[in-house]
Amino acid sequence: MSDPGTGFGLDNLPMGVFSVADSAPRIGTMIGDKIVDLGRVLDDPVFREPTLNGFLARGRRFWDETRDAITTLVWSGQAPLVSRQDADMHLPVAPGDFANFYCSLEHATNAGQILRPANPGVAANWRLMPVGYHGRAGTIVVSGTPVMRPSGLIRPTSGPPMYRPTRKLDVEVELGFIVGVPSPMSNCVPVEAFEDHVFGAVILLDWSARDIQALESVPLGPFLGKSFATSISPWIVPLHSLRAARVPPPPRNPPPSPHLRERESWSLDITLELSINGCPLSRPDYSGMYWSAAQQLAHLTSNGASLRTGDIYGSGTISSWSPQGQGSLLELSRDGADPIPTPGGTRPGYLQDGDFVAVSATARTAAGAVSLDEATGVIVPAAPRPGRPGSPRRTATRTSPER
Repeated sequence: MSDPGTGFGLDNLPMGVFSVADSAPRIGTMIGDKIVDLGRVLDDPVFREPTLNGFLARGRRFWDETRDAITTLVWSGQAPLVSRQDADMHLPVAPGDFANFYCSLEHATNAGQILRPANPGVAANWRLMPVGYHGRAGTIVVSGTPVMRPSGLIRPTSGPPMYRPTRKLDVEVELGFIVGVPSPMSNCVPVEAFEDHVFGAVILLDWSARDIQALESVPLGPFLGKSFATSISPWIVPLHSLRAARVPPPPRNPPPSPHLRERESWSLDITLELSINGCPLSRPDYSGMYWSAAQQLAHLTSNGASLRTGDIYGSGTISSWSPQGQGSLLELSRDGADPIPTPGGTRPGYLQDGDFVAVSATARTAAGAVSLDEATGVIVPAAPRPGRPGSPRRTATRTSPER
């Protein structure tokens, strides 16, 4: 059974956490436009937990057994269904750690041409290993959570840096990969163990304040300009459902280090679509990413660093040479120099307060489409500026008497 119209059939079975009305969050899966309430139908308390961490930690054999059980229930007509429109979705995991990569050759080259026209090439280490950085797990939010415009130190055209709200708020289109089975310290996870540790994928929106990032990134890389919010889609699509979307990898020169050599490719035929305020801007294609998620995981642990259940790592911006496939406003607007289309015409190239950003994704297989659903966020104004030293301290006010 499949539903090509929605991309949520038995060849998908994503896992997520939902609630209805005043009920407690619990685990479910999607069939068409309905949620199967696994907390009610599967006799295991792990499906009544408010995150997927307990389920994920049990490993691949349990994941496969659960998939088989769901399939049997759906075919028998015994699956209790909830309308998706009636459900609230929650962050599917309690993230332990978050790392993000920079693994699209096209994006790295495009960004270099825009930001470093005198030296636009990729760094010497870029083709040798997946380059990345650590983010802030505590600022990962589920799709639909408002994104507040961040403030930070920004260098103006002239004069000293000033603390102010970002004027170059961007979004990068990515996939995120969710770790299920942990690994102990001093254990390097090989490329071929990718499926034993990673459960599945989500859409990931890497919100980026380019002007804050520009001042702080030398010499240690992204920090506050990228750690204020990261949005993920609510449904985790299992790797099992994406195996049929695998395609040959792009050429890699020089050949990867032995710890990064794949016996089977985990390049995936997934197309994403970025829109702002309902106006489609681009359709990035994940299949051309220079480094795969399996290689990223192997490199992430190649120094013996541990994995924890719920860890998330991002693919890096998915992009192409063509503007129709570029995955960030930095590229689409040439760092704000070119306007971007909107439903009412064009306007300057970075995000404005009130903008509604949406990214959807679909994997293509011989059997049909597998949907990764959608990740969204609306931009809200920056918080009031913190008080200067010596200014009167603000105190919270109560909305109701203390009892």
